[in-house]
Amino acid sequence: MASPDSPTPDPSAKAPGRPARADSRRNRERLLTAAREAFAATDGKAALDAIAREAGVGIGTLYRHFPTREALVEAIYSAELDAVVTSAPALLSDLPPEVALRAWMDRYAGFFAVKRGISETLHAGWTSGTIATPATRERITAAIGAILDAGAKTGSLRADVEPEDVTMMLLGVFMSTTAANSPHLTERLLDLVADALRPTTDGPPSQ
Repeated sequence: MASPDSPTPDPSAKAPGRPARADSRRNRERLLTAAREAFAATDGKAALDAIAREAGVGIGTLYRHFPTREALVEAIYSAELDAVVTSAPALLSDLPPEVALRAWMDRYAGFFAVKRGISETLHAGWTSGTIATPATRERITAAIGAILDAGAKTGSLRADVEPEDVTMMLLGVFMSTTAANSPHLTERLLDLVADALRPTTDGPPSQ
């Protein structure tokens, strides 16, 4: 029998080896969504208690999921990177390669915008080692390579372009349009990149 002085069990605590409760997972997703929006609107300066309120939870719930601001930022970045990378095969399953490529560019632009909003905390965490350094460039380039390979097989995209070159072009677009804060300019430049990746003739796919 438990002693009267024994601490009251936390009903929200997860038992070892047991999957996270559905409401705990929902709270985590709501916190990530609220944090993404708040950081984007404040250049990463949003207060954690304001994020918790926006997510509809208490600050204690936020700290249970993300003990520090760095942990929250790292979770946002990791989730966004996973989403943009896995969106490539998903788009290819539904769209022709050349259309999938242009749609994926928009998804990558969204990822870059999220990264920009949390860049100060990210870079400080990477420098200090409190945030793990992800293989972002490699994973993004691999996603581009998968789309280019699919397009080369159908003849809808050039087969003589290196994925890394496309990564560099896209980064150039995003970095050059950040200061202008012009979505229309970004869209126009991405259209130009997409056009440059189409074959110049209607001949068979390059071998």
